[in-house]
Amino acid sequence: MYDDDELSEIRESKSRWEEETLGPAMDRRGERKDRFATVSNLEVDRLYTPDDVADLDYEADLGFPGEEPYTRGPYPTMYRGRTWTMRQFAGFGTAEETNERFHYLIDEGQTGLSVAFDMPALMGKDSDDPLSEGEVGKEGVAVDTLRDMEVLFDGIDVGEVSTSFTINPSAAVIYAMYVAIADQQGVPREEVRGTLQNDMLKEFIAQKEWVVPPEPSLKVVTDTIEFAVEETPKFSPVSISGYHIREAGSTAVQELAFTLADGFAYVEDCLDRGLAIDEFAPQLSFFFNSHNSIFEEVAKFRAARRIYARLMDEWYGAEDPRSKRLKFHTQTAGQSLTAQQPLNNVARVTIQALAGVLGGTQSLHTNSFDEALALPSEEAVRVALRTQQIIAEESGAADIVDPLGGSFAIEALTDETERRTMEYLEEIREMGEGSVRDGVLAGISEGYFHREIQDASYEYQERVDRGEEVVVGVNRYTIEEDTSPELLHVDEQAAAERQFERLEEVREERDDGAVETCLSELRSAIRAEENVMPYIVDAVKAYATMGEIMDVFEAEHGRYQETPGLA
Repeated sequence: MYDDDELSEIRESKSRWEEETLGPAMDRRGERKDRFATVSNLEVDRLYTPDDVADLDYEADLGFPGEEPYTRGPYPTMYRGRTWTMRQFAGFGTAEETNERFHYLIDEGQTGLSVAFDMPALMGKDSDDPLSEGEVGKEGVAVDTLRDMEVLFDGIDVGEVSTSFTINPSAAVIYAMYVAIADQQGVPREEVRGTLQNDMLKEFIAQKEWVVPPEPSLKVVTDTIEFAVEETPKFSPVSISGYHIREAGSTAVQELAFTLADGFAYVEDCLDRGLAIDEFAPQLSFFFNSHNSIFEEVAKFRAARRIYARLMDEWYGAEDPRSKRLKFHTQTAGQSLTAQQPLNNVARVTIQALAGVLGGTQSLHTNSFDEALALPSEEAVRVALRTQQIIAEESGAADIVDPLGGSFAIEALTDETERRTMEYLEEIREMGEGSVRDGVLAGISEGYFHREIQDASYEYQERVDRGEEVVVGVNRYTIEEDTSPELLHVDEQAAAERQFERLEEVREERDDGAVETCLSELRSAIRAEENVMPYIVDAVKAYATMGEIMDVFEAEHGRYQETPGLA
């Protein structure tokens, strides 16, 4: 972008500025800190100039929105065409209570639904399983059978709304239930829109919710992708999730590198299945965290698109532009929220949401200010949604495509993020002897990802403890306070009792012979290594329970036990 003579002049001018202008200012008062760095401890310079982006090739590295390498955005008009999907995460108690919250959010202007499930559903257990005691409806909605999903989407046309499901070990069962709901409502499967998180590799790396070992878990994910390509082409069967990797304590670069590695592992598994890259890749989606260091986050999102576009081409031979266009959902950083002075979280969430918008997200969830204390209250949820609406309608941030593009600082940080991310990806690929998938599986088995994240988390906490990393209201600007604002309270006992009643009703009314036939066919499909999704759809339509279906998988594959010493 600048020739050698221009860069030489800029270097000379900077040297003069440092001597004549900066030097005397530093002698008088210096700077606030000896070292400035992002939340991820990536050191940032005082000033960026064209010299920091001297190797930037505009066409190859930036290009234009909607064109490779998609650094400036996956679509040509971005938010000038339509704003991102405002998708607030919601779910608690029974299906009736969550259905009521969904209708409230839709009435308040939310443009997409996002379902939070309780721990028994997440782990594939029925509500009346002894292991579910005390957890039914506690941190999300309880779902045992198709009957619960019928109540959950009562009055909601699944042909008109896009729904995201945050669930992993039992994701295939929830997906089957949603397909069954569409069939009941007469919505053609090819019109069903939404996203299934379904990222089991991330679970073994960070979140640690699993039922069966990594290899059979990966097989089921690939089954859902293959089924979605054939049956629900507008539905994303996996949301490759860096969010939980970041929440576990990773740096921004680790979040991006490990997420992309997981994504490429799914790509390679689908290719081994015999699927063509341009057949399934357009349905892949991603999910990232947005933390406090606004420029680091924007750089991360831009680098993600550029790396993905290049490697999908170079490593996997993608030709369809849709296969190389990384699309992602963003959620603000839950880990950054504080119980102390909880209203401060409104400011944090606003900064994080703005970073997601400036970085070009396709959908966004803004955390509620009281989430460090309890499930969000209606008031807190409304403030979180209004935060997005203010950014979209009042700030002007949605009016310019990639408004920070061309900033010397942003471009330099994007380049640095890309370089460091590629170092990780090449290391993982080497661990798999040329296969990212095998490298990820080896990294899980050997504890590689755990160690990398734990080291980063420990280093961050040390900086907080030393006061080098300021957390307002926690290690600086503290006050005496009552951290007991008005909170949402779920009647867990009542929720559990209602869930037990519905589950018992379903068992009494269903055809047990049909259920056993479906479960037997599912068992045979697993043993024959067939795609299990058609059999799961049949089972949920017969009102087999979540636990009954997942017990078949556990019986066939065994429950996964983490390698000793890695917990």
